Amino acid sequence: MPCAIKISQLFCLQKNACKANSTDNRGHNVPTKATCNNGTMCANGSVGTEGPEATETDTSGTGRLRKPLERNGSTTNDTVHLERRLGLFSGVALIVGTMIGSGIFVSPSGLLVRTGSVGVSFIIWLACGLLSLLGALAYAELGTMNTSSGAEWAYFMDAYGPAPAFLFSWVSTLVLKPSQMAIICLSFAQYAVEAFMTECDPPRGVVKMVALVAIVMILFVNCYSVNAGMAVQNVFTAAKLVAVLIVICGGAWKLLQGNTDHLSNAFSGPLPNVGSIATAFYTGLWAYDGWNNLNYVTEEIKNPSKNLPRSIIIGIPLVTLCYALINISYLAAMSPQEMIESDAVAVTFGNRILGALAWLMPLSVTISTFGSANGTLFAAGRLCFAASREGHLLDILSYVHVRRLTPAPGLIFHSLIASAMVLHGTIDSLIDFFSFTAWIFYGGAMLALIVMRYTKPNYPRPYKVPIIIPVVVLVISIYLVAAPIFETPRIEYLYALIFIFAGLIFYVPFVKLGMTPRFMNKVTLFFQLLLEVVPTSSMAMFE
Repeated sequence: MPCAIKISQLFCLQKNACKANSTDNRGHNVPTKATCNNGTMCANGSVGTEGPEATETDTSGTGRLRKPLERNGSTTNDTVHLERRLGLFSGVALIVGTMIGSGIFVSPSGLLVRTGSVGVSFIIWLACGLLSLLGALAYAELGTMNTSSGAEWAYFMDAYGPAPAFLFSWVSTLVLKPSQMAIICLSFAQYAVEAFMTECDPPRGVVKMVALVAIVMILFVNCYSVNAGMAVQNVFTAAKLVAVLIVICGGAWKLLQGNTDHLSNAFSGPLPNVGSIATAFYTGLWAYDGWNNLNYVTEEIKNPSKNLPRSIIIGIPLVTLCYALINISYLAAMSPQEMIESDAVAVTFGNRILGALAWLMPLSVTISTFGSANGTLFAAGRLCFAASREGHLLDILSYVHVRRLTPAPGLIFHSLIASAMVLHGTIDSLIDFFSFTAWIFYGGAMLALIVMRYTKPNYPRPYKVPIIIPVVVLVISIYLVAAPIFETPRIEYLYALIFIFAGLIFYVPFVKLGMTPRFMNKVTLFFQLLLEVVPTSSMAMFE
């Protein structure tokens, strides 16, 4: 653990780093080999207390040495690094806590609208759970094969190289993760404000202000301490499971009274077309999104080769079971038309079932969405951290607070973009854009796994899935991306694709060619002093 570093000492460290560092091909300072107190060398690619970086002989017959897939960056040899603090319970809490958020309280009515059938919508809920589980199992192989943080970014680097990985970090940092947090915080604010507005709809301005306050609170907790962030996640996950249990018990009570009319004619409506099924999947999969969030923080998981797949196998079936029982409970208390007309399905359910205790439902929803937003930001900050230390984003975003050991700049950056989206967007438009773009990259991760089965056949895989699983998920992801475009073409899909490839405009000069504006060093130093953050890989020289 590092000792406390004052701001004046931080300035001295920066000056010393400039003297000790050499220049890389991007024109940035990188640490050269230096001697630590114990007499060993430490820095990027150098020897530390654990000896040289391990290499393994490729057993394919070439006789070449094979380097581990993990990227250079935060290691236990660094004075400042991200520590492994997440056990099995915290891993399950992160998965369950981010998956059960606003989706099950916002999406049921949207899914009914797009399918027009109770039975079809229920099948899609279960299919979304199965698809999420299959995708997460494939991610478990990728995450145990390469335990670097960053999820898809790290896997794209391994399978395709830096350009596709940069495009993912470009889209995910500027759109996917911030939009996900904005959606959840808007849902949180909608339910929180509605509890005090019984006679009319809550003003949109008030909802957005409450959402912004939630973002600031979550940002503070996660910047303050990793342990505090995970404590919030664990507590709020337990609380939301209690809320889910309340809904399920209320639905069971109505079913015991004989309220099965809305379930008996589940397939009476017309079957939806191919495009409608794809967009219905978008709505359902939004409720399940978060199944891959644990892969963003693998550097902080204790024994990731075991705890990563175990957390997935426990967490996702638990969420699927909860969602299935919640939908049955809703239909035991409301008709499909009432669910469609309700802007807050869970609140309407509470008014029907709980009577004087109806206020528990908006409270439960706010707890659920707040916990989900906390987990989303926790994971998003690690993506910034992983991509930035490889030079794909601003250097300052890969820095860690000298005392808190949290990736504060990345967390702040994501929160600022999410705040801008809260002020501008609406929930429905954000969900459609998020789902379409996200499944392009989910499919890319499945293809990466398949590619590396052939290009890196002998790399250690502590957990390995049957090859049919990534193939099935890849085919479904292609369908989810292509079907809406051909069935109901919208200009927004074209905008999304243009935005993805627009990242090459920045990749070529700033990453590929290594061009760096002269003022960026001063900007980096300013924010480094302001936020009291340091690069993880250079601090070991000054122990």
